[in-house]
Amino acid sequence: MTLILDYEAGNLASVKRACAHVGMAAEYCADPDQLRRAERVIFPGVGAAGSAMQSLRARGLDEALREVINSGTPVLGICLGMQVSLTHSEENDTATLDLIPGVVRRFAFDQPDLKVPHMGWNEVRIVQEHPVLADIQPGDEFYFVHSYFPKPQDSKAVLAVTDYEGDFTCAIGKDNYIGTQFHPEKSAQVGLRLLANFATWNGQC
Repeated sequence: MTLILDYEAGNLASVKRACAHVGMAAEYCADPDQLRRAERVIFPGVGAAGSAMQSLRARGLDEALREVINSGTPVLGICLGMQVSLTHSEENDTATLDLIPGVVRRFAFDQPDLKVPHMGWNEVRIVQEHPVLADIQPGDEFYFVHSYFPKPQDSKAVLAVTDYEGDFTCAIGKDNYIGTQFHPEKSAQVGLRLLANFATWNGQC
């Protein structure tokens, strides 16, 4: 069973619908003990890093997530869920989970016509092969809505990039963890392909 982490910061209904569409049975989970027994975990999120971390810690889900990662269970982070998986976020100077060493930066542009947040469809370019990203082709676009982006410490953790007045990292991975800045559950057929790949991924690259 796939568990969708419920910490009051996720777009859970659309994630669950997308899972059902690709035949992946999924349930919401807000209990750390249940989380530890998951076959695979989806860690979504929208909102602010600070409140997300407060919610995770209050429920004991932060430590459970670390145990899940260490056990080798496949985990997919989405948007804010991916961001708080790094070490630190510039958003309200927030210490985050440190599942993947790195920081989360805010977009800063000199040109007034470049809007923050970055919102809408944009091309994702694979820079490192990964089983969950296997069916993404040149020109494929995913849906984004975010003001911050990940900057992993190790370049080997960068799986894909997107151009928004320069390339930024939009997918990261390490061992049995993969995270995306874009929303596969809102990205039509290409997003469903990614979720279908995750449904069969054994956590190895």
